[in-house]
Amino acid sequence: MYMGDSVLTAAVLLFDMDGTLVDSTASVERAWGRFAGRHGLEASAILAVAHGRPTIEVVAEFAPHGVDVVAETDRIEAEEIDRTDGISEIPGSAALLGGLDRDRWAVVTSATRALTLRRLAAVGIPLPKILVAADDVTRGKPHPQPYMLAAKALGFDAAEAVVFEDAPAGLASARAAGAATVVVGDYKGEASEGLPRVPDMLSVSVSASGSGMTVTLA
Repeated sequence: MYMGDSVLTAAVLLFDMDGTLVDSTASVERAWGRFAGRHGLEASAILAVAHGRPTIEVVAEFAPHGVDVVAETDRIEAEEIDRTDGISEIPGSAALLGGLDRDRWAVVTSATRALTLRRLAAVGIPLPKILVAADDVTRGKPHPQPYMLAAKALGFDAAEAVVFEDAPAGLASARAAGAATVVVGDYKGEASEGLPRVPDMLSVSVSASGSGMTVTLA
């Protein structure tokens, strides 16, 4: 369990979006509720495993036989892009990212690129120079590919990164990529064991340190 101050060093910082930078819980739950209602499914079963995973993977897992998975995924994404009510900034996110060198951080998300840019802009969070979204990977979280690609795009190895994540799939992805990983929020399952933890981005401060950064968690 995370207790007290913790200091990490990094060349780059990699941030998940939903649950880490943006609180979109209500919007996501409504979207999956609509999907469940259309197909006679239990929304609670979908929500239990959907967080942090690409939408198309979840649709493929739960959609009844004969449903067009791509079309259904496109519908869910379009609904979420159109509805930004109920989403908010995770406290401290905009200020933290606004103070960082844009060549040293990226957003790594299981959402699509269009939805990510829409949500970040809606809550006033700076848009990243480097974004790895669901559109950009062949294997999504919990596979390490998303975080490995983001670090490489910034010119570094994932082992030189600190990752901020809130969901089990993302935490597994970051750890498998070899990155130092910080849990954001309340998740306390197996994927978070032994990792430092912060409640939100207000508890994160970053300062230059030689050619890299010092990350202090309070």
